[in-house]
Amino acid sequence: MKQIYVIISLFLMVELQACMDEPDLRSDTPRGNFNALWEIIDTRYCYLSYKQINWDSVYTEYSHKIDTVSSNFSLFDVMGKMLATLKDGHVNLYSSFDRSRYWNWYTDYPSNFNSEVLFKPHYLGADYRIAGSLRYKKIANGKVGYIYYGSFSDSFSNENINQIFNSFSSCLGIIVDVRNNGGGMLSYAEQLASYFFDKKTLTGYLSHKTGTGHSDFSTPTPLYIEPNDKVKWNKKVMILTNRMSYSATNGFVNIMKYAPNSTIIGDQTGGGGGLPFSSELPNGWMVRFSSSPMYDADMQNIEWGIKPDIQVNMNAEAEARGYDTIIERAIGEIFK
Repeated sequence: MKQIYVIISLFLMVELQACMDEPDLRSDTPRGNFNALWEIIDTRYCYLSYKQINWDSVYTEYSHKIDTVSSNFSLFDVMGKMLATLKDGHVNLYSSFDRSRYWNWYTDYPSNFNSEVLFKPHYLGADYRIAGSLRYKKIANGKVGYIYYGSFSDSFSNENINQIFNSFSSCLGIIVDVRNNGGGMLSYAEQLASYFFDKKTLTGYLSHKTGTGHSDFSTPTPLYIEPNDKVKWNKKVMILTNRMSYSATNGFVNIMKYAPNSTIIGDQTGGGGGLPFSSELPNGWMVRFSSSPMYDADMQNIEWGIKPDIQVNMNAEAEARGYDTIIERAIGEIFK
């Protein structure tokens, strides 16, 4: 797909720029590593202005703690807490003994997913089929096709999708469930979305850092999805989402906003709209951070997630009886 090549080219441009603009690394001391980390984020992280983060104030808050660290563990913890102020699931500090993480982007919200319910007989059950990395089965008395896809790190082919669509040919519509899909390869997200479009469609924009300033970005590059020329689904498709629909899944849901016959049902996605890149500190620890922001077709930032067309939460009483209210609402929309 042409779109994939555009993004790969932009990746290479950003990596080249990153090599050119790599901040001067300080000495391999607690203070030197702290300063190097702060400067990498200050010059290369893409959401400081958008999130209205005063990074100088963050430096002041955490800098005095560096003089009291007594081990690599305590140094790691201070630096990890500093990174947590970015509120970004794509930001991590890696060492040989730990990985910092920010999980509040989904832990502060209802899970809206229960895998035990998903495998009840009236949904996937135990006799579902697997094509590539997608689990699928007819539900609702054979009137609805249901697909669960758990990770955009797992591959599938046109033939896999063609077989699934053929098995659902008598269905009124299908459900594509990407709840708890934490992301993976954006190319897989684009490939899956391509089966639901009938013409080339603008779905968003991508920028990358061009300088060390917080607002130094390239002119946004338009992103298009092109329809798959071999496999296509023209009936209704319901996309099920929750807060753990993140990163590449967030990108997939953004693309599917513009697909004909598509409805997004469930909870707002978790976000993760920035393409992540990595840099090394003097002591060998690695920091991953969002470097290139992505937008929807209206130039709205998708970092904080995408709202569904129909907001539905899991109902505890129905869940206790083995039913998923989000799936049930999707079935109802297909029958309309």
